[in-house]
Amino acid sequence: MKMVMPSWFDLMGLTPDAPEDEAGIKKAAENIKAIIEHEMKNGIPPNRIILGGFSQGGALSLYTALTCQHQLAGIVALSCWLPLHKAFPQAANNGVNKDIAILQCHGEMDPMIPVRFGALTAEKLKSVVTPTKVQFKTYPGVMHSSCPQEMMAVKEFIEKLLPRI
Repeated sequence: MKMVMPSWFDLMGLTPDAPEDEAGIKKAAENIKAIIEHEMKNGIPPNRIILGGFSQGGALSLYTALTCQHQLAGIVALSCWLPLHKAFPQAANNGVNKDIAILQCHGEMDPMIPVRFGALTAEKLKSVVTPTKVQFKTYPGVMHSSCPQEMMAVKEFIEKLLPRI
């Protein structure tokens, strides 16, 4: 939005119908997929990899995992949205991650990414993956940030998906 700052891809607007930086989103997703490939070469099986992030990082985590060719363990998506949402469910890579677990959390007072966008994203995700695999948790009074209860939910989600081996 014409502000210079570090980011994964350019943001042209923060509404569900705003134009999106498709090339930038896809390039950033390919960068994350390269990291996944690197970790796999180092012996980490993809079903022990969780992608996650906050805001733009959470958005990229959703897009990357849902278009990934490897079956991943899960996604943590905090205060975010699904980029290129109109391309789904078709963009989901042959349903490889149809059963992926998703923890989506959102502050109810978020002025940057309103909680209703999070709710719309959760509904869209239920059309892409097994609906019972999508958890959408909201936190009263929380703005575009996190809170201890949210971090506890993330901790429990990760521990459940990736038990110690």
